Amino acid sequence: MDGLLKGRVAIITGAGRQTGIGFATARLFIEHGARVALCDLAAEDPAQAASTLGENAIGLVCNVTDAGACGQAVAAAMEKWGRLDVVVNNAGLTQRRKVAEITEEDYNLVTDVVLRGTLLMTQAALPHLTHGVGSIVNVSSLSAQQGGGIFGGPHYCAAKAGVLGLTRAMAKEFGPEGIRANAIAPGLIMTDFSRRGPSADPGKIEAAKAYPLGRPGQALDIANAALYLGSDMSSYVTGITLSVNGGSFIA
Repeated sequence: MDGLLKGRVAIITGAGRQTGIGFATARLFIEHGARVALCDLAAEDPAQAASTLGENAIGLVCNVTDAGACGQAVAAAMEKWGRLDVVVNNAGLTQRRKVAEITEEDYNLVTDVVLRGTLLMTQAALPHLTHGVGSIVNVSSLSAQQGGGIFGGPHYCAAKAGVLGLTRAMAKEFGPEGIRANAIAPGLIMTDFSRRGPSADPGKIEAAKAYPLGRPGQALDIANAALYLGSDMSSYVTGITLSVNGGSFIA
């Protein structure tokens, strides 16, 4: 059987870290026949990450808070492969703060990456997305749905909730052009970020044993959701939030 993304081209942001959700998604997409541009900050070395995935991957340095950088990344993918079908907006940043502790700098930093970055990459990609099969997949968070409790402070929750609203608006606007937009809301996912990041909490990892499915999630769990939303398997699905949380939050 042909792969679910045979012949398609995808851009995935936040894909340089090889233990992360973005990289796992890139690897799965390639396994299903896609060609993928992995975008990330220079410090995450997306070119090195792409080199481990073979000839159907390229690594691009891209700061998603910079509209020009997003445009350059899209242009590079178009020059390489001549089309664009899927965008996965996965780049993120969090901080552990309480409301009274959030500075203006903190707020701008988190919202710029999480929310503005989602908008800017989508704006850059939109003119090139293939009508009829184009798919935008925005990675939000369980924190947006339940007001925290996973990672980061209230400004992170707000930015990720903004991603949900933006996704719904995109779905309505782009639907007539045959371009779909959906969101994923991951719960606790085991990556280097969750184990050792600035908002890591070993107690939450232990608590995951009490989830209905009895474990925290893995990066592949989110990659599988992105594959569904990015492929024709979800051709009549747009504007939804797909919760991937092991049953830790059921609404």
